[in-house]
Amino acid sequence: MITGNKGEWSEIYTFLKLLADGRLYAADSDLNRIENIYYPILKILRTETDGSREYCRNGNIKVINGDDGQLLVSLPINTFVEYSKKLYNIIIDSNGKRAFPAPEIEEFLSSINCTTIKAQANEKSDITLVVHDQFTGFDPILGFSIKSRIGGASTLLNPGTTTNFIYKIRKKSFTNLEIEYINSINPLQRKYKDRITYILSNGGKFKFTGMENEIFKLNLQVIDSNMPIIVSNMLLNYYMGNASSLIDLLDIVEKENPCNFNLGYNHTFYEYKIKSLLTDIALGMTPATVWKGHYDATGGYIVVKEDGEILCYHIYNRNEFEDYLLKNTKLDTPSHRYNFGELYKEKNDVYMKLNLQIRFKK
Repeated sequence: MITGNKGEWSEIYTFLKLLADGRLYAADSDLNRIENIYYPILKILRTETDGSREYCRNGNIKVINGDDGQLLVSLPINTFVEYSKKLYNIIIDSNGKRAFPAPEIEEFLSSINCTTIKAQANEKSDITLVVHDQFTGFDPILGFSIKSRIGGASTLLNPGTTTNFIYKIRKKSFTNLEIEYINSINPLQRKYKDRITYILSNGGKFKFTGMENEIFKLNLQVIDSNMPIIVSNMLLNYYMGNASSLIDLLDIVEKENPCNFNLGYNHTFYEYKIKSLLTDIALGMTPATVWKGHYDATGGYIVVKEDGEILCYHIYNRNEFEDYLLKNTKLDTPSHRYNFGELYKEKNDVYMKLNLQIRFKK
């Protein structure tokens, strides 16, 4: 029996509903439908364990073997309307379960030669569509990443030891006994803030010196040579308790201006760079893989709203997409298993690592 969490079942819901609706509407920066911008869906392409499938929307939904062109199944569009509604209700009624089955949906998926519910972990593209592009007249194949707002807040940038930023503690030389005491400060969720506050109140200063993972550092520098400095500033301000949302942290970094840009002419240096970072993460960049700027999600981003409506941010409406990402993301504190938040010594110098995780607010 297939089981999945809300996010994984939301990918199948997206697959079924887009075939039912036949069009994918664009969203504005506040995730409202733009009525006059949509992309007619011609087919959805899937890779199953036994080969490729094409789900063509042409009067009925025709399931075609992508390897030899054989027609496998033909079903009325109303069938997909019915099962997309059923799956939406199952997801809503799952009551916070981490993983749950949907036997009726699984049986239907089997009947249309669909055997998997989740894209491969190394792909940012969760669904592949063939749409009619009304701007160019072409029928491109486009990959979209899917984020669901039906379940809990999803993660934009997954944490790991790869996302650790390293800070040297300057101006104050802490003894081994003091280091041991600081690392013992553990008031539940506030422990990192309280440790940093203690260090600062006792004369210590944090200076960003590097990152634990060289590939992630270079990935950030591909986006912008100053990106590690900018993110390290926002990250420290987050763990100090000054803000958590990206838009608020952006206000702080603009005031502190760690890169010493000339702000006299009102150039939005930091906003432009952070939007570029969020967009690259959303469409392909991961910390441990060399980033060459090639988007996996070539079409853009699909968002499943709480009420089941499905909207997208296409490359054409990049400005709205960037604004959406900036407005709707925050930094979060991941599991301590990534070895951060404690003082440690290397030779005679004292350091602390802070971990970067970016999550959607909802």
